[in-house]
Amino acid sequence: MGRTFMKSIIALVCLAGSLLAAMTLSAVSFAEEAFCTCRYCETAAARAAFGVDLGNDGPHYAPVRTVDVQHIKLDITPDFKKRTIGGTTTIRFVPLRQPIDVLKLDAVELNITDVKGSTPIAEFENSGKEITIAFKEPISVGQESWVTVEHNCEPTGGFYFRTAEMGYPEEDTHCWTQGESHYARRWFPCFDYPNEKSTTEVICHVPTDMTVISNGRKLGESIDPEKQLKTVHWLQDKPHVNYLICVVAGYFDKLEDSAGDIQLGYYSQPSISEHAANSFQDTASIMKFYQKEIGVAYPWHKYDQVTIWDFIAGGMENTTITTLTNNTIFSKETENIKSSRGLDAHELAHQWFGDYVTCEDWSHLWLNEGFATYYTHLYEGEKFGRDATLYGLYRDATNRVLPGGNNDKRPIVWKRYTNAGDQFDYRAYPKGSWVLHMLRSQLGEDMYRQAIQSYLKEHGLTTVTTPELQAAFEETSGRTFDRFFDQWVYHARHPDVKIRYRFDPKLSLAHFTVEQTQKVDDDVMLFSFPATFALKCGDEMVVHTEDITEKKQDFYISVPSKPEMVQFDPEYTLLANIDFDKPEELWLSELENSEHCIGRILAIQALAKKKTNKGIDAIQKALETDSFFGVKVEAAKALSKMNSDEALAALVKTSDQDDARVRLAIADAVVGFYRPESLDDILGTAKEEKNPAIIEAWINGLAKYSDESVSQYLRAALQRESFRNQIAEAAVTAMERSGSSQYVPDLAEQVTQHSGNYTARGLGKVLRALAKLSDGKEEKLQSLKQIAPTLNDGRTDVQKAAIAALGELGLEEARPILQAYADATNDEELSKAASNALAELTKDKSPQPRELIELRKQMQELEKSNSSLKEKLNDLEKKLETTETKK
Repeated sequence: MGRTFMKSIIALVCLAGSLLAAMTLSAVSFAEEAFCTCRYCETAAARAAFGVDLGNDGPHYAPVRTVDVQHIKLDITPDFKKRTIGGTTTIRFVPLRQPIDVLKLDAVELNITDVKGSTPIAEFENSGKEITIAFKEPISVGQESWVTVEHNCEPTGGFYFRTAEMGYPEEDTHCWTQGESHYARRWFPCFDYPNEKSTTEVICHVPTDMTVISNGRKLGESIDPEKQLKTVHWLQDKPHVNYLICVVAGYFDKLEDSAGDIQLGYYSQPSISEHAANSFQDTASIMKFYQKEIGVAYPWHKYDQVTIWDFIAGGMENTTITTLTNNTIFSKETENIKSSRGLDAHELAHQWFGDYVTCEDWSHLWLNEGFATYYTHLYEGEKFGRDATLYGLYRDATNRVLPGGNNDKRPIVWKRYTNAGDQFDYRAYPKGSWVLHMLRSQLGEDMYRQAIQSYLKEHGLTTVTTPELQAAFEETSGRTFDRFFDQWVYHARHPDVKIRYRFDPKLSLAHFTVEQTQKVDDDVMLFSFPATFALKCGDEMVVHTEDITEKKQDFYISVPSKPEMVQFDPEYTLLANIDFDKPEELWLSELENSEHCIGRILAIQALAKKKTNKGIDAIQKALETDSFFGVKVEAAKALSKMNSDEALAALVKTSDQDDARVRLAIADAVVGFYRPESLDDILGTAKEEKNPAIIEAWINGLAKYSDESVSQYLRAALQRESFRNQIAEAAVTAMERSGSSQYVPDLAEQVTQHSGNYTARGLGKVLRALAKLSDGKEEKLQSLKQIAPTLNDGRTDVQKAAIAALGELGLEEARPILQAYADATNDEELSKAASNALAELTKDKSPQPRELIELRKQMQELEKSNSSLKEKLNDLEKKLETTETKK
């Protein structure tokens, strides 16, 4: 009984340490920020920022056009001090199908001062959502007409300012527009829907030392010495949709380049422009590749890219002028970890897919976003080889499409959305990309290119729906794609495929069973797809393709000898959850012999689940020697998930890597382990590392330790200089995750003395960490005094974070402040944040943070003494055995 009791103690000690490590890991992964690029976000709240609530659950269709808009002319003057905009909008149009005596224009919260027209105006009515213009006489079908509307507003969306009064560097002052999906109507009257295209013209008046960039080509600029204003005139002489109209004005530094005859301009804020060349180094080569790959010349006059402070998305593909988040600018210290190449390639692809040919309504958004996502992967392949394309598709599938689509009954083309932003999710972006990849895989690259070229040439400068794309593939290939589009585009989900294999040595036959296990109903079909198997038999590779059309199919493949490697879908051409159970030796062979990276990655994942020494050795070898960085990254992740001493040893042994992306993956993997005895090594490595992105990873792993050496390191990290204060921000995150109130004075000092060093989102993290860690009434009251003044910061991200932090404090003293914001009507975003914070005040926040910290400390002490305790217990056990033997 004595030995059993001692073994139980050992087991409990080990279990306690493992549970603490698991709890810490869960917290880390839960806090990761959502992936966001272009206008794609993984959270519904973020997607809503790009759409307008339409008030019902559909179905929604493109509105019937009563007139054909031919030209839009905007003459505007932004006021940077008042943050208002005024001017005139002239719309030239012709009635369609029947005469009109009333014209309706979308206009949200615009002050309309006058309306004139080529046909006299009887009356006009401004409802706050639209303008209704009544003409004295009907306008005949085909009769070219125009209306000019004088208007001004303090925009609540669509037009944005970044000024010193708002907390931005004065040298970076600028304004910019964002039209997608329905935000143009918030700063000028228009037909705000993508089924209408017209030419456009922008005349903008700004201070004389500012720059104005817009769509098309610049017709000229002049100075009015009396008003001290510069007038800049732009013309987009090819039709494009309303949401792509863009104006950016302010102080910018410019870089110039060209791709053949196409002029390329790169504009960035003076405060960060020294790093701008890093972000735009690929644009010219992307442009050249796309023209070759797509087979249609770049269809516009020029291509500019402009960075924006605290942009609401990753980027926006306005015709000839892409606006980008300033976060796309990075320093060289991050080596190849940070890159703007993907965002650059995505937005440039939109100049063909989305701008030249545009989806007619948001249910067909994938025709814009799926193409831009896929062609980004194709450029990666052009630059780094086919494995780079496949790895991008793999990450999209495993991280976004398959998890997102497992329980989602919405197809890609879906009309029952309540907000256009609902469409900007995995279905339009990575799943749409995968649809194109499967089509390209089935048709072959040459025929696929012919179909795309035909699609663009036939529908250039128009709007389209999915049937137009399907028709292009069918006309080019001579085959029907009804079932393909029905199952992948008009129905939900993807197949779940269970594969079983056995070898018949007597007949030398490979026997396969392929079964679809997804639930089939009105929303999810039984899929039809080609299933390809590759079997390596000595020096011979046997490749066999079987058309899967039933729920369960059996078939045999004759082989010359027992296969040494058996692969399903070796070229990675099917979007599906795959369950392929194979013996370990076949996975080992696939890791050793697979031509493409995906086979080696799948082998790594399977071997990691088996957790054998042989598998660990093979994964470690891949981490050391594989030729593709993505395989090494996935090997590091797999070892981390195994959470064994052997896996940790393999990671440490292979930590010396030239590729910074692999070093980062190893750092993320190592800090995922909870090993107090390794703390000195972690701190030592973190201090030696020069790359701030990798330093951030090491810092993230320190949150689970409460040692004094960790506290000292985190405090020192707050003072370290890095681009965008990346290292200090990582230290703030680690302090918050630690749950320790010891860091409250340090965070308070960051708010009061160093807030200017942080980005808006970075300062928001400091505020929330300060609130979360504050303990006790007096400390919370002191933190309230430090947080409340930041509500006066002009940056929305800071204000929202300050509001959330006040709610986190849980003090009744914060209620009047929050109530004032909740009752405000001029900013819906802040009002909603305040309402949420008020609800937070009433929440029960047990257990108290101090109790958790004390528990963590006790657990760490227990873990530290674990080894010593084991030795003592083993010694006692031996003595007991010796005593019992003597008896």
